[in-house]
This record gives sequence, structure tokens and C-alpha cells, in this order.
Amino acid sequence: MPIYEYRCRSCQGDFEKYVHTTGTAVACPSCASDNVMRKLSVFGLRSDGGSVASMPMGGGGGCCGGGCGCH
Repeated sequence: MPIYEYRCRSCQGDFEKYVHTTGTAVACPSCASDNVMRKLSVFGLRSDGGSVASMPMGGGGGCCGGGCGCH
């Protein structure tokens, strides 16, 4: 079950929520508004010390590439 990060457009509060399925309605825990947007999240990676491939710098979809759906 993924944890997503959200920002409330009404009170500008940030929060995290477990989401069971896509399309699940999410409301702000502070003001109960459903006017929220999912933020682009990064993830942590733990290594046992071996070689780990990394993403190249620059490029990527992200918000500037329209990957977040805000444009």
C-alpha cells in the first residue's frame, strides 16, 4: 500500500496518506477540504554497500515535463 504526499489547496497544509486504490477520495486532515493535490514524491533507498545504479542528473518527467498532471 503506497503512502502519497498531498498539499491542501484550501489551507496550504501538507500531509501524507495511505491510499488503498487509485481514485480513492482524499481529504485534508486539518480542514476536511477535498481540494487537494498529490505532490511529486521522492523515495529513499537503502543499500547493503554494493553498487547501486542512479538516475542521471537533469531531464526527467517531473512537473516541468507534465508528469504530475498540474499543467
